[in-house]
Amino acid sequence: LPAGLSQWFPALEVLDVSGTGLTEMGTELLSLPCLHTLLAKNNRLGGPGSLPKGLEQAPLARSLRVLNLSGNRFSEVPPVVLQLRGLRSLSLGGNRLHGIPPDIQELHSLEFLYLGGNFITAIPPELAKLPSLRYLVLCDNKIQSIPPQLAQLHSLRSLSLHNNLLTYLPREILNLVQLDELSLRGNPLVVRFVRDLTYNPPSLQELAGRTIKTRNVPYTPSDLPESLVRYLSLASNCPNPKCGGVYFDSCVRQIKFVDFCGKYRLPLMHYLCSPECSSPFSSASQSSTSQSESDSEDEASVAAHRMQKVLLG
Repeated sequence: LPAGLSQWFPALEVLDVSGTGLTEMGTELLSLPCLHTLLAKNNRLGGPGSLPKGLEQAPLARSLRVLNLSGNRFSEVPPVVLQLRGLRSLSLGGNRLHGIPPDIQELHSLEFLYLGGNFITAIPPELAKLPSLRYLVLCDNKIQSIPPQLAQLHSLRSLSLHNNLLTYLPREILNLVQLDELSLRGNPLVVRFVRDLTYNPPSLQELAGRTIKTRNVPYTPSDLPESLVRYLSLASNCPNPKCGGVYFDSCVRQIKFVDFCGKYRLPLMHYLCSPECSSPFSSASQSSTSQSESDSEDEASVAAHRMQKVLLG
């Protein structure tokens, strides 16, 4: 940074030095008492001395609200950054981070945290101790699980987890009552979910067979070829009690979690005659063959209501 910066611009509030090839930022920063936004994206910061010593004691530590260090070479969150207690927005995306330090919990004023595009494998439970956090971006990492403690982030509105290694989500995520955007595309759980729910349209033969069965069209073995009579005998009833349909080869597979012995929730496969029967807002969700299934569907309806936007693909 140029010498004398504080003398030329003593009331500077916003400083953008992005894309300038910086390898370190000098002590001139320490004498900018009014600076509230520092943008240093796409540089070569990350080595020893990248940030000035004494930053945590400088006026800047109290005035800075927005810090963007994305697109640099940091292998860890700089410890000095965790001393900037007034930060509301912190961006460290596109670096070389392998973890999130537990001391992240010290940034009590943080509302926006961007850590996408790193090599993070785990989320520390301490992250849940950020009472003001509204936007959390952890996409494009190597995260395998979500700690249930994240349900304590009661202010969270948006959670971006796409392109990770997630195979499941904790049930506690339903407690995020303010959450209205959840991005999950590019995770094994979504890839498997989409693959399992792929629906192949019924053939003309199946459509005809469904019509005969649902409308109780009378026939005798002498009316049809033996192969068609045998085919019609293979009809399966749709489990949706308000549907009354049948299927032969074309069906929708749906996972439903059902309480078992009051202790476990087992994933059971259901075979439905059409995609309409799988919607949580269809008639299928309004009835159930057991109280446990009804409770499960109520949870699905609550989840759908709370999470207004779920980005799967």
